[in-house]
Amino acid sequence: MKIKEIITVLEEMAPLAYAEDFDNVGLLVGDKKTEATGVLVCHDALESVIEEAVAKKCNLIVCFHPILFSGLKKITGKNYVERAIIKAIKNDIAIYAVHTALDNHTEGVNKIFSNALGLTKTKILIPKEDFIRKLVTYTIPENADKLRNSLFDSGAGNIGNYENCSFNSKGIGTYMGNEYSNPEIGERFEFVEADEIKIEVTFEKHLENKILKSLFNNHVYEEVAYEIYDLQNKNQNIGLGMIGELPIPMEEKEFLDFVKDKMQSESIRHSRFLGKPIKKVAVLGGSGSFAIKNAIQAGADAFLTSDLKYHQFYEAENQLILADIGHFESERYTKNYIVDYLRKKILNFAIVLSEENTNPVKYL
Repeated sequence: MKIKEIITVLEEMAPLAYAEDFDNVGLLVGDKKTEATGVLVCHDALESVIEEAVAKKCNLIVCFHPILFSGLKKITGKNYVERAIIKAIKNDIAIYAVHTALDNHTEGVNKIFSNALGLTKTKILIPKEDFIRKLVTYTIPENADKLRNSLFDSGAGNIGNYENCSFNSKGIGTYMGNEYSNPEIGERFEFVEADEIKIEVTFEKHLENKILKSLFNNHVYEEVAYEIYDLQNKNQNIGLGMIGELPIPMEEKEFLDFVKDKMQSESIRHSRFLGKPIKKVAVLGGSGSFAIKNAIQAGADAFLTSDLKYHQFYEAENQLILADIGHFESERYTKNYIVDYLRKKILNFAIVLSEENTNPVKYL
């Protein structure tokens, strides 16, 4: 199995198009055409993890955080990033990062976080914007079913929990071909009026090339008439953070003790208690201070995230409990999820969970 075949599976799990614009995801180091010997899954691809990969004969590291985040002008080994990259290259180790591509997935980081707490009725906290497009095309009734189904098979027509969604309307299409035309219906220079079906489907924008290929391959017309629009609709199944409910409400201290146990947090920093039970909980793995207002607007009783600064705790505004459970801790089970996913998709191949604890934060 080549590394590129494993990358195909990883991109099914966490499409790179889901990642935030600021992020650096995908294959960061290595040649995807190389034969894979094994996969080591980790949180951070540090120098010690590279050494672990070498020892365990894994030449592909799948990490959550990208070790290469901003551009490098020199690679001299002066810092932990450069040393990791040098060691990876010397040992022919490829590095692939998922980060916000998995953060934004409905089954990704924040669903994993929610599941660890037993939250129910979960939904995306901040749905992704500017990600949905609409295709409108026209064809004869005899071609409509084949064309529509091909578009569905290419990923069009998914809305929330529903698939194969489309709108179809009947009308009359007109055209007249010139001397170079080869019309499916009618002759050159003949004015044709034909019964047509207008088909409208939405799709995620990264699927556009695939959708158009399906459209052209399954349409009967010589010249395919179609339109594509950007929609303002938010994608409810892709985005950052998640909000859900505890099966049974908890008192505030009981809830934070519960979180500390489930997420194995050494310490939790939190805003003042409000004296009301916790039922609705918002979560955002990693640095999530930007989502405080979203959690409040969603009616959360508590918002769990990390990397909160002193003044940001004031933003609770006596409306919810803000809790910083630790960056690593909030993403703790992500690498386990990746390992489980790969093992289900790639049988009889070495998928190894890293034993290195790469959390840089220590507690007394």
